[in-house]
Amino acid sequence: MTTNTPTPPPQYQLEVYPAVSNSQRFASIQDNDFIIFNDLKSMPLYEAPTRMETSVVSICTNGYTRITINMQEYYISSGTLLIIFPDQIMQSLEISDDFQGVFIAVSKKLSDEVYPKLKVILPLFFYTKEYPCINLSGEEVGSLMNYYDLFWGKIKRENSYYSKEIIQGILVSMFYEIYDLYRRRVPRKSEKRNRKEVLFDQFMRLLSESYRKERSVNFYAKELFLTPKHLSSVVKEVSGKTAGEWIDVFVIFEAKSLLKSSQKNIQEISDELNFANQSFFGKYFKHYTGMSPKEYRKL
Repeated sequence: MTTNTPTPPPQYQLEVYPAVSNSQRFASIQDNDFIIFNDLKSMPLYEAPTRMETSVVSICTNGYTRITINMQEYYISSGTLLIIFPDQIMQSLEISDDFQGVFIAVSKKLSDEVYPKLKVILPLFFYTKEYPCINLSGEEVGSLMNYYDLFWGKIKRENSYYSKEIIQGILVSMFYEIYDLYRRRVPRKSEKRNRKEVLFDQFMRLLSESYRKERSVNFYAKELFLTPKHLSSVVKEVSGKTAGEWIDVFVIFEAKSLLKSSQKNIQEISDELNFANQSFFGKYFKHYTGMSPKEYRKL
């Protein structure tokens, strides 16, 4: 597991925004398509690996937390911006007693309406996939907190027929500003990547789309016009794991996520992950975790 530990930024305290610090906030629009809150009690704590169904924008304003996103660990402290997109797997490892933050959650349904309006959504997606959290200056935190306060004001305004459209417009503006923060802060690596790194990226993208149905290295090699041996060699050199090991990591994390965060029975999970039968799924899962799916679910 790789640890990404940001350098602690200048401390930014929630008290700079009395409207936020003096009261607990939780508000949503129709069908919980958009939610904002600053109360930790309102935030789901994913103690087991859980596949996210929403986009999340969060700013830590005090204390710290440790989480994993797609199997990489991150330390989030005061002034850290966190971005999570749907289908990423998150797990909470530790939260300090004095942890505070503001949170914006956007449903996949609303995301599908907003993201096509962003000309920079693809580069933003790849930036945040590689760097899901970045440190902000106090001024940058203040700028993004203005959006939070604007969301709060609009979402609480009664009798607003176009509240959803207004929220969408503010979201588009906020994501453009976040993209600008990333663009100025994160190095553009595409020009510097060698052929092996490009192949690894292509493999990981294909894997993230196909691992629920395909566990064969041959499938991924064929899709990338490589031999299985060459693909595994390249992936091993770039990442330290073979292609087969990455496939197993993704499948096991998905299985754990479904066992802990869904009501599906083990047969349904086995079918969803394209195993021949429940027995084969159970043997596969126990081989990598040391316990049966039923035992893991009871933990």
